[in-house]
Amino acid sequence: MEWNPMLVEQVDFLWRGFRARLDGLTDEQYLWEPAPGAWSVRPRGASPWPMAAGAGDVVIDFAFPEPDPPPVTTIAWRLGHVIVGVLAMRVAGHFGGPPVDYASHHYAGTAAEALAQLDEAYAAWVAGVRGLGEAGLEEPCGPSEGPYAEAPMALLVLHINRELLHHGAEIALLLDLHRARIG
Repeated sequence: MEWNPMLVEQVDFLWRGFRARLDGLTDEQYLWEPAPGAWSVRPRGASPWPMAAGAGDVVIDFAFPEPDPPPVTTIAWRLGHVIVGVLAMRVAGHFGGPPVDYASHHYAGTAAEALAQLDEAYAAWVAGVRGLGEAGLEEPCGPSEGPYAEAPMALLVLHINRELLHHGAEIALLLDLHRARIG
């Protein structure tokens, strides 16, 4: 049994459905704040939160420590998290992608720009996973995964699959709520 093709097919099946839901995403949907005090991406200097990160003209809201309960987030915030924290940082740490973190990323101010970033990050991640083959899935994750450094790469691949499923469902729900609010 070959695990690599099955792991790639699992995430790609999820990806095709999730990405199709995002076709036609508007800037209004992308930036819609479903509740007061929502975390989002905003022009530099416009965040009402004590902390914001990003290297460009658009930053992402956050706070440390995270408030309890954490704020509701926008689609823009969720996509920023998926692009940077779920995909691009792992591509950088494991597959030779450019270094990136929440502070150095140039966040998208528009839905089209965010979707282009998402597509690029996903393509790099899935290409890297395909390139692992069977033997690479057994190799340790390495120091970029902190306490999971000695865990096999297969565990990280499964984790990223779960993260994409989890955040994809949140984004899909936000789209459904946006549509329902306007009838």
